[in-house]
Parts: sequence; C-alpha cells; structure tokens
Amino acid sequence: MPSPEPVLDHEVVVVGAGPVGLLLACLLAQEGIDVVVCEQRDGEDARSRAIGIHPPGLEVLERAGVGAAARAEALALTGGDVLSRGRVLASLAFSAARPVLVLPQRRTHALLRERLDTMAPTVLQAGRAVRGVRDEGDFVRLRIDAGGRRRELTAAFAVLADGVHSGLRTELGIAWRRRAGRARYAMADVPDPQAGTRALLHCGPAGLVESFPLPAGMRRWVVRSADGEDLATGSGFRDAIRRRTGEDPEIGSDVAPVAFVAAQHLAGAAARGRIALVGDAAHEISPIGGQGMNLGWVDAGRLATTLRDALARRDADLGDYARVTVRAARAAQRRSAFYMAMGAPAGGLPLLLRETVIRTLGSRPLQSWAAGLVTMRGL
Repeated sequence: MPSPEPVLDHEVVVVGAGPVGLLLACLLAQEGIDVVVCEQRDGEDARSRAIGIHPPGLEVLERAGVGAAARAEALALTGGDVLSRGRVLASLAFSAARPVLVLPQRRTHALLRERLDTMAPTVLQAGRAVRGVRDEGDFVRLRIDAGGRRRELTAAFAVLADGVHSGLRTELGIAWRRRAGRARYAMADVPDPQAGTRALLHCGPAGLVESFPLPAGMRRWVVRSADGEDLATGSGFRDAIRRRTGEDPEIGSDVAPVAFVAAQHLAGAAARGRIALVGDAAHEISPIGGQGMNLGWVDAGRLATTLRDALARRDADLGDYARVTVRAARAAQRRSAFYMAMGAPAGGLPLLLRETVIRTLGSRPLQSWAAGLVTMRGL
C-alpha cells in the first residue's frame, strides 16, 4: 500500500515580506491557497529605494488587485531626456498604453500589505525568522525562530523571497554568481514643487546624474560616484550635480544622501526540488534602469501560476518556472549593464562614440524600440 500523504501545516510558506513576497502571497491567497509569509522584522521598512513601476510589473499588480490604488498614488512619467555636455541627445515618450509610474517602494509595499490583510489577515506573520529549510522529498520542513521560541513548519512548497543576502540560499548550496555591471552611487529625495513629469539623465564626461520627479512635489537625484567627490553631504552632493549638469537644485546641507553599490548577481538555480527562489533572492539587478523590483513581480506572477498547477497535480515540478526566470534575469542584467556603461565617466573618442549611440537610439526610426527597451518590453 502507498504511504499516506503527510499532514502539512501549510501549502506554501513564503520567506520574506518585501514587495515581491507580499505580491506572491496576494496572488496565492486569491487562489484559495493556504499560504503563510514569515518575516523577521516586526516593523515597516521606511526606506524609499525602488520608485519605478514598469508595464510588466503593473500588469501583475493589477492581477493582485492593487493596480488601481498604485495608479491613483503614482506619478505617471510622460517621457525622458538623455543629455550630455548640456545638449539633449535623445528624447523618449511613454504612452498611456505602456505607462511608467513613479511611486516610492514604501507606498507600494504598504498597498500590498493592506491588500493581503484585507483578504487574509493571518497570512503575514511578523517576527518569525526562518533559520533553516530542507526539502524532505514529499514536503518541505522549515525551522522557525519566533521571539526566542523555536518550532518547525511543514509545507508542500517553500519560497525564498528573503533578498540579495539570502542566508537560506547559501545554506542550500545554490551558487551566487557575479554578472557584468557594478558601480557606486549616491541618491537623495528632495522637495521640488516644479518637478514636472519627465525624467532627465545626464550622461556627461564626469559620469551619470539622474533626476526623477516623484509624487507630492519631490524629486530624486542619483549621482554616480567619482574619485575625489564628496557625495556624503548635502552640500557636496549639490556641488557634484552643479558641476556635471549646470543645474543648481535646492539641496540643503542637512540632506544626507544615501550611498549604495549597484551590482548584479544571478543564482545558480531559481528552484531546487520543492524550494523556489523569487525576486532578489534569485537575481540582483542593478537599480540603474529600474528593472529589479518589477522583474521580481513578474517572477511572482509566474511562480503563483506554477505553484497553483503543481498543487493541483500533486507534483513538485518547478522546472519551467526556474528556466524562464533565469533566462529573463540574464536579459534584464544585459540591459542594466548597458545602461550603466552609458553613464560611466568617459572622455575623448569613447565619449563621442557613446553620444552617437544615444543619438541613434533616440532617432525617429528607433524611438519606439528604445522606449520599449526602457519599459521592459520582452521581459
């Protein structure tokens, strides 16, 4: 006689309640799947971080029931201009059919959490740290630490949505491979009542300066770090922008820019047995280009469908999800590496060649294709 199926605590356990883990939980809960999200933190993450919502990401947000709320709060970009040495090299327009929305990640995260709490208020379990995960063949076993008390959870599947520095990915022995594209940047969000609806990218000799309008009369500045520049203080940050672009934004000395490293990595596998990786746990995409969070949402949409079907079939096949996820991440990383190269310090012939490439991409025959590239068409 076949052995009886084990009695499990849940069908799916998601590790991590970032924007990708929450979106996945929303999609699964909508399907009536018994899902729980274990999150180590007790409070909200107030950092702004990602701000761009691209069409593929918006499509999954719509599917999860938060698209309308995101649209209502976000600022819709009408387009963007790429400049070098004071001259506009290319201008792109974003259509209503393929909008690019700007909304700080903390607000998108809050909308997803509100949606999940409304549908299934017991799904999100804060203050629960997952210390280990093991595929037992017919199910997954997770070790949980909740306020110093240890226990185990069992589930048909586990999903690691615990970010770039996933310790569980390391524990499973899944490789974390460096990909092309790495640089240091600093950013600051400051008031700007005249922010408008267009993004500006200055790709001059000294390196990239990005300027994005935000909702509620704010603007984000991003500056690529260069030797000898002080980007750690508001005054130094402002001086760098002025030297590189000729603009003099109102950035006070009390502003503390946030320094970060834009790097790219790819997990050796996006699934192993009954354990899947999603979002930043599966791939680190440079934020220059704004694809990372959106690609994670696309992952979540794909994985939700895969898990639903696997649960219905009572099998553990996540292979298609894993293959497509890795392929899409590689394509996104190639795009981001290109964007970063366009914003590196340059002079002489390399600068002239770069400006020619940007002008060509902004020419009338290629404008639509270039806009599609920026808005993640094909991913």
